[in-house]
Amino acid sequence: MSLSLISLGLYDLRDISKKALDEARTCDMLYFEDYTSYYNNSLEEIERAIGKVIERVTREGVENNSDKIIREAKSNKVGILVIGDALSATTHSSLLLEAKKNKIIIKVIHGSSVLTAIGETGLFLYNFGKITSIPFENKEIYEPYEVIKRNKPLHTLLLLDLKDGKYMNVHEAMEYLLRVEKERKEGLFTEDTLCVVCCALGSDTSEIKSGKVKDLLKKHFVQKPQCLIVPGKMHFHEEEFLETLK
Repeated sequence: MSLSLISLGLYDLRDISKKALDEARTCDMLYFEDYTSYYNNSLEEIERAIGKVIERVTREGVENNSDKIIREAKSNKVGILVIGDALSATTHSSLLLEAKKNKIIIKVIHGSSVLTAIGETGLFLYNFGKITSIPFENKEIYEPYEVIKRNKPLHTLLLLDLKDGKYMNVHEAMEYLLRVEKERKEGLFTEDTLCVVCCALGSDTSEIKSGKVKDLLKKHFVQKPQCLIVPGKMHFHEEEFLETLK
């Protein structure tokens, strides 16, 4: 039959498109994965909006049980509900590849994502380099620092880890980068480095602030999820926009 990757949108059910709702309502089986980001509606609320029973799955559930999902999609119309845009996570691309190999019909319903919402900072999307993420267990991890270095003069978006209902905040992210800087001593990320903090993008209570690390560390950011941007070389329009966010 078919496999549909259905985007729920960036923050809550108001972001889901009519196309996504229509597709979900035609599925025989629906899965919901909530490991990629925060969503402001519960599984029960999503079920009521769609009118279907939905099974929650973890990252491991999708990765380790991809064979099961593919088997089900051979004889059923299976849908996977994904926070943000369905193809922002590499797990889903792998699943699509397996579906293609098994000659299963594929549908992708796109939605809003942090990857486009960061345009609200005023930074030009085409001036961003490779995206990276900072994990909770990061004592021997240097890749995020290295990505910032390799991206120069482009901007770097750092996505922050979430695990077992806990969300990394921007203070933890900046402190991690300062710790690596203390070890590496390359002058890449210091207390005077300009950064942009983004909280709960797409929500009615979203917050975007720019400033030096030492000043941002003094502020209290509550809304989740959060991400951090380290700007590279900026166009004067980008500089002017960030001034309004200080």
